[in-house]
Amino acid sequence: MKQNRLRVGLLLNDVQVCAWVYRMVERIESSDCASIELLVLNRAAASTSGTVLGRIGNRVKNLVPIVTTKLLDMAEERLVNRGSVLPDAFAQRDLSQLLPKVAMLEVVPIRKQVSDYFSEQDLEAIRGYGLDVLIRIGFRILRGGILHSARYGVWSYHHGDNMVNRGGPAGYWEAMERWPTTGSMLQILSEEMDNGTVLYRSWSCTQETLADNRNNLYWKTLSFIPRKLEQLHREGYDALIRQAQALTPEQQLYSRRLYRVPTRGERTRLIGARVKERVRQKYANKLYFDQWFLLYHLGERGHDSMWRYRRLLPPKDRFWADPHVIYREGRYYLFIEEFLFAEQRGHISVMEMDEQGRHGEPVPILERPYHLSYPFVFEYQGHYYMVPESAENRSVDLYRCVEFPHRWEQCGTLLDGVHAVDATLYPHGGRWWMFVNMVENRGASSCDELFLFHADTPLGNDWTPHPLNPVISDARRARPAGRIFTENGRIYRPSQNCSVRYGYGFNINRILHLDEREYREELVSTATPEWEPGLLATHTYSRAHRLTVIDAQRRAVKEGVPGWLARD
Repeated sequence: MKQNRLRVGLLLNDVQVCAWVYRMVERIESSDCASIELLVLNRAAASTSGTVLGRIGNRVKNLVPIVTTKLLDMAEERLVNRGSVLPDAFAQRDLSQLLPKVAMLEVVPIRKQVSDYFSEQDLEAIRGYGLDVLIRIGFRILRGGILHSARYGVWSYHHGDNMVNRGGPAGYWEAMERWPTTGSMLQILSEEMDNGTVLYRSWSCTQETLADNRNNLYWKTLSFIPRKLEQLHREGYDALIRQAQALTPEQQLYSRRLYRVPTRGERTRLIGARVKERVRQKYANKLYFDQWFLLYHLGERGHDSMWRYRRLLPPKDRFWADPHVIYREGRYYLFIEEFLFAEQRGHISVMEMDEQGRHGEPVPILERPYHLSYPFVFEYQGHYYMVPESAENRSVDLYRCVEFPHRWEQCGTLLDGVHAVDATLYPHGGRWWMFVNMVENRGASSCDELFLFHADTPLGNDWTPHPLNPVISDARRARPAGRIFTENGRIYRPSQNCSVRYGYGFNINRILHLDEREYREELVSTATPEWEPGLLATHTYSRAHRLTVIDAQRRAVKEGVPGWLARD
């Protein structure tokens, strides 16, 4: 039913909008909770003051800055953004085709310095539509009566973490200064810039190129408003604000600078630094390759000192990662992703180990015409099952073991038509829970958002989404990193820290509350690849009986490279 939907207005500079905005509006319009009722278009005229000769003189005077800026744009595009792979979030789309019957109101805001104010006549016209929410896509900084012209205020994105970055441009400083994360948030605007009521916060790993960082940022954040409109419609404004209060510290001081559009000098310096970084990386790639490998510790408890773990190194034509350990009849079975560089595709293998650490070579047990990884193996009603990652197939599939540990047959699909990674199942409170990272919009990262589902049985396809999905939107702690385990009556969830780079580290989180309405966890401990030189990442933790296994990524010397040029 689409009755009693929230009435939403859009504040725009034009009906020609970016692709991410178009997709956001599509989601709102296709929902049962809200509909677009008004487009408010900014018709502020560009200043044409001054004589013709004066304007010509200004153009001549500004010729050098204009040419310099164009050259910097070209350098940025060809040198810094080279290799960008994500779809363009800023391609133009015509919103009037999507909303042909929606009312349009053209306004000319009153401009004061960097802020826009609305005339009382325009405010009265907007109030006449009885809007619940106004969404700011265009205009400058909004102040005055417009902030109170919709029942629940003006909602606006800030594509940055307002605790460390106020101002802009979106995604620029994080990418060009190589910050480990790029923040984003949705807020209800107040008179103070970037300091309104925060409805949603998220953090992504900063991408390699400026273009990819911005594209990932905008493709992900477009989901924030549809999600919060759905929550507002379902639970009401008071519940929305109660949850928002947890996202805003009571005493939030901001002592960093106000970020602005970079000067030509700043751009020149930053582009130069990124070019030097790329040259070094290109040279290093000729000598080295990045390889995941395994490390293990045998003992009554998993040792907390990573430097004590022993290495299991693969041949140089492949890597081993994502270990999941099963202990059965006095032996350990390490289920792993085995990735052959020549094939550029992973498959699932198993390696056996005894109590003394003696082990065999990995044996392939599951191969498909698409990539497989993260072999989550669990026991249920006397049988072993596996849920490997198969995001390339857009499915979360279930396999049953018919001859342990080497023969597996597909027996179901838990989720279909989704981009889902690292599904991890856990029984709790009479339900089975699936923790899985998902991508809602093509172009967004799979590292950022943890979704939670529950079902009566782990074998079926009737999984109910949690109302708080995604329960975590933070690349530093969202993505699963291994089997959930209990110790001293407490439940712990390993998760990846995907700041800095993919799989940079892993965390151990304590689950505080898990049911059909709530989910809460707290960070207990974290591991980063600093226990020896040459390590780049560590992103999986698995323990069974006396064996603990993790993985790590190292920079290894390529075959045929002479020792005087490089060393492991």
